[in-house]
Amino acid sequence: MLLPLLLPLTKCAQPKIALLLPFILMLAACSTPPAPITRGEAQSAPISTSELAQSDSNRMATLGMRANMASLMLLADKLYRRNPAEWRKASPTREAALAKLKLAIDSSTAWPDLQGKRDIAAMSLVLGPDFNGDRVAAFIYASADMLITAHGNKTTFYLTDALDAQYVYNAARNIEIAVWLLATRKNAQGLPLLLSDEINESQRNLSFEREFGKVIGRLDLLANLLTEKYRRAVITYVQNLLGGTFIQFLPVR
Repeated sequence: MLLPLLLPLTKCAQPKIALLLPFILMLAACSTPPAPITRGEAQSAPISTSELAQSDSNRMATLGMRANMASLMLLADKLYRRNPAEWRKASPTREAALAKLKLAIDSSTAWPDLQGKRDIAAMSLVLGPDFNGDRVAAFIYASADMLITAHGNKTTFYLTDALDAQYVYNAARNIEIAVWLLATRKNAQGLPLLLSDEINESQRNLSFEREFGKVIGRLDLLANLLTEKYRRAVITYVQNLLGGTFIQFLPVR
């Protein structure tokens, strides 16, 4: 757009061009492409020697479990923010309550409020209307314990490990049931067990549902992958068997 200004100008044209110059520069500035917006990028972890003992499905299960545990801790933080009375039952601060919860999950230390119950039995207890302990911590701990149980009581998987697709699928359904119970059940005072998603005239907060949905989606994907893995193993075996018997090269000399 500025190329005409490089040509010789007559005396009569110079004043007109001088008046148009600010508009030409403004148009040139508007035509400049905007700076690129950084929206992040896919991240890859460095290769470790332990991965040599992992198949593709082992690695996916390990990454899925890691992501699901992170989602549960994020949900614990969000639930504590909406239900501060829960962390105040046993901790001086929200951060302290989260740290204690994470340590218990990582070390498989029994959670006192759950009375020795585990996985789905613990989830049923904490989602009952008469539960009086820290409901946020107990609910997240029970959910994490249920997921780990469904994965054979492990969080990292190797070639020697076998995952049951049905148990992983059932874990996804259990999370769906738990989310529904949180949204519909009331405590002894007639209030929701825990405040989570909220839709009203002034705001629409569905962040809890989205995070729970991520956990469910990862579990369903892994269950499908495991089912397909075993199905393809049978097909590959039959293909090799038929190929060795019937599909043979013919002599050419």
